[in-house]
Order: sequence, then C-alpha cells, then structure tokens
Amino acid sequence: MTRLGIFGGTFDPPHIAHLILAAEARSQLSLDRLLWVLTPTPPHKHEREITPLVDRLPMLQSAIDGDADFELSRVDIERQPPHYALDSVRLIREMNTQAELFYLMGGDSLHDLHTWHKAGEFVAACDFIGVMRRPDDGVLLLAVEEQIPEIQDKLRFIDAPRLEISASEIRRRISEGRPFRYFLPPEVYKFIQEHNLYRKA
Repeated sequence: MTRLGIFGGTFDPPHIAHLILAAEARSQLSLDRLLWVLTPTPPHKHEREITPLVDRLPMLQSAIDGDADFELSRVDIERQPPHYALDSVRLIREMNTQAELFYLMGGDSLHDLHTWHKAGEFVAACDFIGVMRRPDDGVLLLAVEEQIPEIQDKLRFIDAPRLEISASEIRRRISEGRPFRYFLPPEVYKFIQEHNLYRKA
C-alpha cells in the first residue's frame, strides 16, 4: 500500500525548516510520496494579511522542484473556501483510495489541534499523524489525548534537528532589513528579492 504524506500550510514563505521536516518525515515514516498542500485562505489566520497565492505558489513550487518524491497538491487551490484540513484530507483520500495517509504537523499545531474545525473527525480521517518532536512531548501528548482520545494510536513522532525558524520570523527579518537569505532555498530568496516581498511599505 502506498504511504502518502500530507503537508499543509500557507508557506508564506516556504523555508528550510519546512524542507527538513518534510525530508525527515519521508525517511522516518517510509513515505512513498509527500504532498505539499498550499492553503489559499487558512480559516485560522484571519488576523493577518496573507501574501497573495500568485506569489506563494511559485515560491513553493521552486522550493520543492528537483525532489521527485515531493509533489505540489492543488486540492485546496482548486476549491472554494473555507479550506479546512478535514476537507483536504477527505478529498485526497478520494483521489488515493489505496493509500495510507500521514498528515504532517509541528508540535505547535499538535498543541492547538483541539481548536481545529471538527478535530475529532479530522483525526479519524487520517491513518496517522506525523509530528516533529519537541522537548515537552510527554506533557503535550497527555493533554492532547485528554482532548481528542482517538488520537492515541495515530501519532508518529519524527526526530529532526530543532530549528528555530518560522515564516513569521523570516517576514519580520525582511521587514526590518535584517539578514534572511540563508533561512530559505536559493530560488525562494531570489523570488522574494525580485518581487520585493515582505518589506515595509
């Protein structure tokens, strides 16, 4: 049976920590393919302005180009909002009926999972949930299992270098004129420079 990873996000911008997590997940979970699901309008991020899809799409495509096991999914791009992870997983399941689905997330997302749209149904829709390890795994796991008991047998933790890199930090660095080049794949850095993204008006 095909083992299919699902990595969803705004990727605003895609950075090297995204790629490291994806590569480690692919290796440690023995994934055959990894889908990058670019979310046009995330329901939980209304408080900030999201970079237009016309910019995020080519950045993500350039970040994963050259890796045959990485694939850009248009499952969210080609449907109307709201773009809930539950619906994305169900649509991917319809297109990959013989696959085991591994939804990938960071520890912060696991911590907040109970706030997601129909969190219990989302967990039920996934075969497994791959999570980047963090120091408080034990405490975090107990809290999550209390909120979503059905998650207990689905979690698979991924050991990877702990990099304090986030898209928000990169956007902040760019807006403040601080160095940011080596947080990004070269083609993403080039695109941001050429299109003058994330700088103060």
